[in-house]
Formats: sequence, C-alpha cells, structure tokens
Amino acid sequence: MAQEPILVYMICGFLDAGKTNFIAPMLTSKDFTEDEQTLLLICEEGEEEYNTSTLGEYNVVPIALHGKEELTLSKMQALEAKYHPTQIVIEYNGMWQIAEAFPAFPKHWDLYQIVTIVESPTFNSYAKNMASLMMEKLREADLIVFNRCTDELADTLRQRNLKMLNRRAEMYLEYADDRVENYDNGLCPFDLSLPVLELSDDDYGFWYTDCMDNPQRYEGKMVKFRGIVAQSPKFPRGMYAAGRFGMVCCAEDTAFLGMLCSGPEYKQLKTKDWVEITATVQIKNVKLMGGDGPVLCSTQVTLCAPPNDPLIYF
Repeated sequence: MAQEPILVYMICGFLDAGKTNFIAPMLTSKDFTEDEQTLLLICEEGEEEYNTSTLGEYNVVPIALHGKEELTLSKMQALEAKYHPTQIVIEYNGMWQIAEAFPAFPKHWDLYQIVTIVESPTFNSYAKNMASLMMEKLREADLIVFNRCTDELADTLRQRNLKMLNRRAEMYLEYADDRVENYDNGLCPFDLSLPVLELSDDDYGFWYTDCMDNPQRYEGKMVKFRGIVAQSPKFPRGMYAAGRFGMVCCAEDTAFLGMLCSGPEYKQLKTKDWVEITATVQIKNVKLMGGDGPVLCSTQVTLCAPPNDPLIYF
C-alpha cells in the first residue's frame, strides 16, 4: 500500500548564517504547523537554540543528528515510525552537499522546498574559499535570503548578478532594520530611451539575465553586442545562437549564455565564429524555450575579433 507523501523543507546555509532564526518563527506559526505533526531534524549546532517547550506547543519534535553518519535511511525510517510526522523540516549542515541527504529519504518523502540562508557580510569570503559548497546551495535553492544586509552589501550582491546562477529561485535581501527587498528590485539596468542599446562586453551578462527574466521590457528594442556563435540541430530551422560564456564563481559554474537569433546569415556562420550583431528583440513561441521567449531578429551581422578575455564574470 502506497504511503502518503511527507513534505520535506530543507533549510541550508553555513554555520551561524541565521538558519535557526529563520526556522523558529516558521515552526511557531499556526499557518505552518496547525493540524501538522512536524519533525525538526537539526544537523548542526549553532549559537542560537530552539525553545523546546514552545516547539512542543506546536507539535514540533526536534531531533539532533550528531554527524553525517546518522543521516541514513534506517535512521529516518525509525524516526518516522516513532513520531509519525506529517511534515519534516531539516536544518541542514552547511558543510554537507545537498545530494548527500537524498539516499536517506524514504521514497514517500517529498522534497518540497530548499531554502538557502546567506549571511551577507561573509558571502564573498565563503564564495571565494568554499566556492563549490556555496554555489551548490544557491544553485539548488527555491528561495534564497541574504540577511544582515546593508545598502552597500546589497549593491555588491546585485552587482554579482547571482540570478545568473539560479534564475528559478526567489531571492530576497533582508536588512538589519527589518526591511526586506527583492534581489531584483524591478528597475531596468539599461537606458531604453536610446535608439540602439549598445552592450559592452561587460554588460552582456546583465542584459541577458534581465532580458530572459523580463523579455517584454525589451520587445521591439534594437540591441548591439559582440558574441560567439553556436550552431545546433536542436535549434529551430533558420536559427542559431549568439552570446557569451559566463562564469559566476569558478570554472564549474561556466555556462553559455546564448540568445536565439534569426536571419539569413545563419547559413554562413559556424560555431565559434565571433560576430558583432545588431538585432531587434521579438517575443516568439519557441518549443526549445518552452513557450514564449526573446528571439533576436538580425539587421546586421559581421565577423569580428574576440575580446581579450572571452569569458564574462559575475
């Protein structure tokens, strides 16, 4: 007999990033815990502690796991059999890879949401010294909260253009004075009053992200940039891609940020050709993009030399 699914909420972040302060009010909210039996799995011990008596009032059972060796399928099955949870919250250890938890989940445990909490003042340090762990937490998250922000830190985080790493996730900036802002503040980063939006080599990545997230903002707009060509049989007939390779943090986070292009030049262009392209952005329904999305309809395309550094960085 099939078992009822149990929703799992995984809260990630490095030690003292603020995971406990994020989880505690969630577990004492009737909207979250009413009519639920919640199992809280604590995978690391930080400075903040839970009030166990308060958690008990909301039918929350906290269980500490003392090391990765306790994160096993048999252990999780035993905890489920003992406490009969209807939902599970995991305060995950920031030094563990997220994928390491999956073999411990019974089949009916449904990973519903991954939340990553980032302490803004330490972000650059962790991104530099623990790039793989940090970027995995950001890449896999459904919700990302940068806490303890200042205006200066918020500007720095936005300049990193972390939406490049995970365009799917909701991202928020949380300030010390309790202000909360969307990471994407909704403002266009470019002057759209210009007849042609000429993108520098450094601007392309920011424009690509904004155009993919807000294609209607650029519909009918003429853009000009330098990019590398990609041809593929997967592209719609008569189309190719042009764009740049971008690196968010390290080599493993390098990806091709290409825009589909339409124009008669597609027959002459080859993969790895560098071109300067002037084109108009149009919204078209393309199966490869899963529906409506931006397509560049070229007006002028010429071969050109590559930039000194072919990569763009965030």
